[in-house]
Amino acid sequence: MYVCVCNAVTERHIVAAVREGSTTLRHLRRDLGVTAECGRCARCAHDCLRAALAEHTSEPAATPPVVARPTFPLALEAI
Repeated sequence: MYVCVCNAVTERHIVAAVREGSTTLRHLRRDLGVTAECGRCARCAHDCLRAALAEHTSEPAATPPVVARPTFPLALEAI
Protein backbone atom coordinates (compact mmCIF):
# COMPACT_ATOMS: atom_id res chain seq x y z
CA MET A 1 0.00 0.00 0.00
CA TYR A 2 1.36 3.40 -0.94
CA VAL A 3 0.55 6.53 1.04
CA CYS A 4 -0.41 9.70 -0.79
CA VAL A 5 2.15 12.30 0.24
CA CYS A 6 1.14 15.52 -1.52
CA ASN A 7 -0.58 16.67 -4.73
CA ALA A 8 -1.51 13.05 -5.56
CA VAL A 9 2.17 12.05 -5.26
CA THR A 10 2.61 8.66 -3.62
CA GLU A 11 5.55 6.82 -2.11
CA ARG A 12 5.76 4.93 -5.41
CA HIS A 13 6.41 8.21 -7.24
CA ILE A 14 9.15 9.11 -4.76
CA VAL A 15 10.79 5.68 -5.13
CA ALA A 16 10.73 6.09 -8.92
CA ALA A 17 12.22 9.58 -8.62
CA VAL A 18 15.06 8.23 -6.46
CA ARG A 19 15.76 5.54 -9.05
CA GLU A 20 15.99 8.32 -11.64
CA GLY A 21 18.49 10.26 -9.55
CA SER A 22 16.58 12.43 -7.07
CA THR A 23 18.43 12.65 -3.77
CA THR A 24 16.99 15.70 -1.99
CA LEU A 25 13.65 17.23 -1.11
CA ARG A 26 14.52 20.04 -3.51
CA HIS A 27 14.74 17.49 -6.34
CA LEU A 28 11.33 16.11 -5.39
CA ARG A 29 9.88 19.62 -5.35
CA ARG A 30 11.29 20.31 -8.82
CA ASP A 31 10.33 16.96 -10.34
CA LEU A 32 7.09 16.05 -8.54
CA GLY A 33 5.77 19.28 -7.03
CA VAL A 34 5.97 17.98 -3.45
CA THR A 35 6.09 20.75 -0.79
CA ALA A 36 5.72 23.44 -3.46
CA GLU A 37 2.66 25.09 -1.91
CA CYS A 38 1.99 24.90 1.83
CA GLY A 39 4.83 22.62 2.97
CA ARG A 40 2.68 20.54 5.35
CA CYS A 41 3.78 17.34 3.60
CA ALA A 42 7.51 18.07 3.93
CA ARG A 43 8.07 15.72 6.89
CA CYS A 44 6.25 12.82 5.23
CA ALA A 45 7.97 13.44 1.88
CA HIS A 46 11.36 13.61 3.60
CA ASP A 47 10.71 10.34 5.46
CA CYS A 48 9.67 8.64 2.21
CA LEU A 49 12.75 10.03 0.49
CA ARG A 50 15.07 8.72 3.21
CA ALA A 51 13.47 5.27 3.06
CA ALA A 52 13.71 5.17 -0.74
CA LEU A 53 17.35 6.27 -0.67
CA ALA A 54 18.19 3.61 1.92
CA GLU A 55 16.47 0.96 -0.16
CA HIS A 56 18.09 2.17 -3.37
CA THR A 57 21.61 2.22 -1.95
CA SER A 58 21.23 -1.21 -0.35
CA GLU A 59 20.53 -2.82 -3.72
CA PRO A 60 23.64 -4.54 -5.03
CA ALA A 61 25.15 -2.64 -7.89
CA ALA A 62 25.54 -4.47 -11.14
CA THR A 63 29.24 -4.95 -11.65
CA PRO A 64 30.84 -6.31 -14.77
CA PRO A 65 32.47 -9.70 -14.45
CA VAL A 66 36.16 -9.69 -13.70
CA VAL A 67 38.16 -11.16 -16.53
CA ALA A 68 41.58 -12.47 -15.59
CA ARG A 69 44.37 -11.53 -17.92
CA PRO A 70 46.25 -14.47 -19.36
CA THR A 71 49.71 -15.00 -17.93
CA PHE A 72 52.59 -16.28 -19.94
CA PRO A 73 55.64 -17.84 -18.35
CA LEU A 74 58.81 -15.90 -18.99
CA ALA A 75 61.82 -17.62 -20.32
CA LEU A 76 64.84 -17.36 -18.05
CA GLU A 77 66.66 -15.53 -20.82
CA ALA A 78 64.14 -12.65 -20.63
CA ILE A 79 65.05 -11.90 -17.00
